[in-house]
Amino acid sequence: MAGIVYLIGAGPGDPGLLTLKAKDCLERSNVVIYDRLVSPEILAFVPSHAERIYVGKEANKHTLPQDEIDALLVEKALQGLTVSRLKGGDPFVYGRGGEEAESLALRGIPFEIVPGISSVIAVPAYAGIPLTHRTLASGFHVVTGHECLHSSGTPWEVIALSSQTLVILMGMGHLREISEKLIFHGRSPDTPVAVVEWGTTSKQKVVVGTLANICTVVEEAHLQPPAVIIVGDVVRLRDTLHWFEPVMELSR
Repeated sequence: MAGIVYLIGAGPGDPGLLTLKAKDCLERSNVVIYDRLVSPEILAFVPSHAERIYVGKEANKHTLPQDEIDALLVEKALQGLTVSRLKGGDPFVYGRGGEEAESLALRGIPFEIVPGISSVIAVPAYAGIPLTHRTLASGFHVVTGHECLHSSGTPWEVIALSSQTLVILMGMGHLREISEKLIFHGRSPDTPVAVVEWGTTSKQKVVVGTLANICTVVEEAHLQPPAVIIVGDVVRLRDTLHWFEPVMELSR
């Protein structure tokens, strides 16, 4: 009889944001297959007898290809084990959790989705930036840096001309191209931009600039991935609402 697989969102980094259900699943696991951005404090909930398998990914450096991760989940579950697939953020928000769930469903393996707090909302919140505000932004768009530049379906005119907040994940390597695209399609060069490195953790660093100069600000601050980019007038509220400042801030 196959075991069950829990596809768990570990949240954005702060272990205090892990859900009670996620903690309960981890404590009952025989195997935990986890990603790069999962904090050691969260892994401490895993029983000492459980097998831990690291499958973290970085740009151009994957411990295991996705199809091998899918196969690993199936293999462990077919051994009758309780498996936790532990991902940063939420498994269904750019976490490829949908693909993994499909692989399990095709083999008739039972699974549960345990949502996590996505960096899309948590990182701006820890930087003091509300994604929506009654007088500034009625909604927000979310894109990834790679997909928005290389997908023919990216609605640049809509994104650029909208007054809604834009959140960009995995975009540090394309920050200059993204800024130039937004300006080219009509967004003001003076639009405020914040970049948050290691958001919600003790290593959090925030820089603030505009579309015209954010690349220079980021370079001077030596920011590196992982980072979340927030574009829009709501960034101005950070001056009043910032509350979590473990490292530093640089503004232009």
